[in-house]
Amino acid sequence: MTKLSILDRSLVRHGQDPAQALRDTVAFARQAEELGYHRFWVSEHHAVPGVAGSAPTVLASAVAAATSRIRVGTGGVMLPNHQPLVVAEQFGVLDALYPGRIDMGLGRSVGFTGGIRRALGHGKEDADDFRAQIEELLDYFTSGRHGVHAMPSEGRKVPAFVLAIGSGADVAAELGLPLVIGGGRVEEGVRRYRENVKGTPYVIVAANIAVGDDAHLLQLPEAWATAYSRTRGVFPPLRPVAEIQAMTLTERERGHLDDALKGQIHGTEEQVAHRLRDLVHRTGADEVLVTMNTYDLDRRLDSYRRLISLRWPTSA
Repeated sequence: MTKLSILDRSLVRHGQDPAQALRDTVAFARQAEELGYHRFWVSEHHAVPGVAGSAPTVLASAVAAATSRIRVGTGGVMLPNHQPLVVAEQFGVLDALYPGRIDMGLGRSVGFTGGIRRALGHGKEDADDFRAQIEELLDYFTSGRHGVHAMPSEGRKVPAFVLAIGSGADVAAELGLPLVIGGGRVEEGVRRYRENVKGTPYVIVAANIAVGDDAHLLQLPEAWATAYSRTRGVFPPLRPVAEIQAMTLTERERGHLDDALKGQIHGTEEQVAHRLRDLVHRTGADEVLVTMNTYDLDRRLDSYRRLISLRWPTSA
């Protein structure tokens, strides 16, 4: 069976303290482990009102401490925001504390606005050095770099994954690392990766998936927050489905909302199983990373419980 994993971004709900969103992430990780998901990853976002997850390695440590079996990692740490030595040290500490359970997901996104990028001390041009940053980071896990040895990282085997944004699929192929890819043009990125990868390919496809009789409504709060960010420049806390349904949307807002909902998978167990089979057949995915979040935590958990209970074959 194709593995199922989870990426949780610690989204804040309207009226909720961001600290509660972080506690909800840790609780969700425990539930994901009980349900049988393969990995639980957290993300990095800075100065976003609707996202509490700004320090992924810190949050990953809390998740690993609260669980015992599930793999824990980042989806991902954004290398342009950090010095590779510091990232190596952080993951070295994580792996020393929770050996054999830590994943190092690496991305190249920089801050959403110029002000955030300046506060982080980096600009858009830093993303151009993504491959060099990964190579430097990986050196610290082998023999060090220019006489500098990361502690306690050297000699530890922490698997690295490349999040495909822009040329990320090509970077993953050149370095022979697993690929994490989602959004539009997935098949093209996977094809390039498989054709050029140095070594054995491994593909994780990210997808927003909801299971239930009215599963499409579960995806509405996050889609609305995305549409809101497109029109106002700020990703807000999630609002209840009924509140969004009662809104009178402008034509522009409706267009952004429809765009945000495109490509998502939802439906009954049978419908979702069929679409998952198609997704894996088209991409040859070794693993599916599920990203669905919603306002109602009980409904979210029910969807993930139904999803992990599905029986659907691998690709080919």
